[in-house]
Amino acid sequence: MNIESVKILDCTLRDGGYYTNWDFDEALVDSYLKSCESLPLDYLEIGYRSPVKSEYLGKYFYCPDSVLKAVRQVSAKKIAVLLNEKDVSLDDLEPLLGHCTDLIDLVRVAVNPVNFGRAVTLARGLKDMGYEVAFNVMYMSNWHKVDGFFDQLDQVNGLVDYFYLVDSFGGVYPDDVRSIVTQVKSKINSKVGFHGHNNMELGLINTLTAIEAGAEIVDATIRGMGRGAGNLKMELLLTCLSSKFGLEVDFNALGRVVAAYGPLQDMHQWGTNLPYMVSGANSLPQKDVMEWVSKRFYSMNSIVQALNNQSAGVEDNIKFNAFSPEKSYQSVLIIGGGPSASDHAAALNEWASKETDLCIVHASSKNANYYIDLNKDQFFCLVGNEGHRLEDQSAAGFDFVSKCILPPFPRKMGTYVPAELAEKSFELQKVQFTGKVKDSHTVLALQTAIELGARNIYLAGYDGYSGDAIRQVELEMANENETLFLNFMENHGTLTSLTPTKYESLSEISVYAKI
Repeated sequence: MNIESVKILDCTLRDGGYYTNWDFDEALVDSYLKSCESLPLDYLEIGYRSPVKSEYLGKYFYCPDSVLKAVRQVSAKKIAVLLNEKDVSLDDLEPLLGHCTDLIDLVRVAVNPVNFGRAVTLARGLKDMGYEVAFNVMYMSNWHKVDGFFDQLDQVNGLVDYFYLVDSFGGVYPDDVRSIVTQVKSKINSKVGFHGHNNMELGLINTLTAIEAGAEIVDATIRGMGRGAGNLKMELLLTCLSSKFGLEVDFNALGRVVAAYGPLQDMHQWGTNLPYMVSGANSLPQKDVMEWVSKRFYSMNSIVQALNNQSAGVEDNIKFNAFSPEKSYQSVLIIGGGPSASDHAAALNEWASKETDLCIVHASSKNANYYIDLNKDQFFCLVGNEGHRLEDQSAAGFDFVSKCILPPFPRKMGTYVPAELAEKSFELQKVQFTGKVKDSHTVLALQTAIELGARNIYLAGYDGYSGDAIRQVELEMANENETLFLNFMENHGTLTSLTPTKYESLSEISVYAKI
């Protein structure tokens, strides 16, 4: 094999943008571009070129002319951008790319195989403009399910320079890669490429297999940075090609750029894990998994159950009776997972024990052990990891649990309830006070308080987050809770925190003032 004839494209800024919203520190980009100059890379794909969307997306999603010019000043590599076929019409090509032929060399088009014909029209327009053109044809593990897909491939001849097999789900195996590369090469005269995701940690072997089968261009990213589980690590690919085929690599430059991306990986924690492995093995989209893993506190079991439900084509694995309280309560104390619910547990227990018509709603089971001996009805919201957490907290048994409340059916995350609590578990019929989310800890607790008819609603353990070290996931959770509190109070009255809180919408009164 003549490895010098295989081209390598790095798409760190484009694919990695799914974690940074396509904003990157300029010093990092400068270091990346300068390091790449010394590496055996043929193309740098620096982002999308996109029509306007109604949300904030960073500079490398739009790649305005100023960004392209700045890259050109630093890099002598060929520059690529990606168009998303579903977002771009033929009429969009001129305003997006009509004046950029001196700034962009290669335009890649992300193609859904069911829209292949429409993508060919875009390719014709791009070719007329003078660009190199690549098709990144997604979902290769499902191509065989698209009627007539392979029969139309010859339409790319003369229009597409590179025809990429994209393992969107990260679940194909080397035999699949070899077979599909061979089949595609028998149909077209374009050069074949491979873009692999790393859900099953097969990115390297699949890429090497693609090269051995005749692929002439392959992708990778620094530290594997990319959507969901990420891509093949560029440093791994170059090390392998250097060792096995003698590719010349400047390892000092490679080491510098790998080190530069270390803080970003520490922050965003991309890479594969069990949910990504399950989604890859079953050809399931990564978008939901990325949300569940990085932005919500779902357990591994919950995520895997949700993926199994998707794979089996079922809405949910268990249905429970509807929650219909036998009585109402004048007051409800909602206990969250913050440390104030444990720090002030003695005072909260003392106050609650004196209240004659009060029940406890645990939004989180994290602090349950501090209230086991409280002689009040106690309701537990089971979402995410709470079923398992409640088991861990309750070595002495579940006698203190009055009822468990679950989100309305179907629950996208599937359902886990400790076997001993199955007969005590019920599901809400609907969430009425907000349309933002229906399965968070807070939304369950507030809706349960509504169902229980409470006129006075107190909270503890809703501390909020602050400080320079606040993580993005914490900030998003705090913003979500703040919105839920405001939605609730529009029609259901004041929410009062008995412990310290940074949530501005909550009223405050010290539990110590009440005892």
